[in-house]
Amino acid sequence: MSNVLVLYYSTYGHIETMAQAVAEGARLTGATVTIKRVPETVPEAIAKPAHFKLDQDAPVATVDELADYDAIIIGCPTRFGRMPTQMAAFLDQAGGLWARGALNGKVGGAFTSTASQHGGQETTLFSIITNLLHFGMVIVGLPYSHQGQMSIDEIVGGSPYGATTIAGGQGQRQPSVIDLDGARHQGQLIAEKANKLFS
Repeated sequence: MSNVLVLYYSTYGHIETMAQAVAEGARLTGATVTIKRVPETVPEAIAKPAHFKLDQDAPVATVDELADYDAIIIGCPTRFGRMPTQMAAFLDQAGGLWARGALNGKVGGAFTSTASQHGGQETTLFSIITNLLHFGMVIVGLPYSHQGQMSIDEIVGGSPYGATTIAGGQGQRQPSVIDLDGARHQGQLIAEKANKLFS
């Protein structure tokens, strides 16, 4: 079976929760799944008063280890319609991996959160996916086999480009059952693809 990395950055814990659901879905396929996060770049003196969630269980990843995985699923919140600096800074250090084609043909995907329904979910997903395509990766999104994203009965995340959730302007909304189901479904699809390619 394949070796899958769920790599995330989470300011307030919403993406951390989504990452766990993505990993659950990937594990359903028999894949070996690791959850790691990228380093926080905001100084603690600023992050603590701003209520950043600094006590996350996932260990911090290194750039060099990315080549060890068959699939990499990246999640982060949006910052003005694109990935935040923390994730961008981490991926920007992967030039050596890119230069030697270390990620070519591996499977990738993206998931995100925004404060509002129209807060840049799809553009943030594309900012992640663009990086993965430059690395030579095969992208798997969240197809409409996850029917929950079609709901008009409640506020839901979801996009054909990746799983999403809506956190609210004050972070007051946690990922819903439908959002988490979408994350699990995408994780499962990505791991299934990786299993076919690398098992």
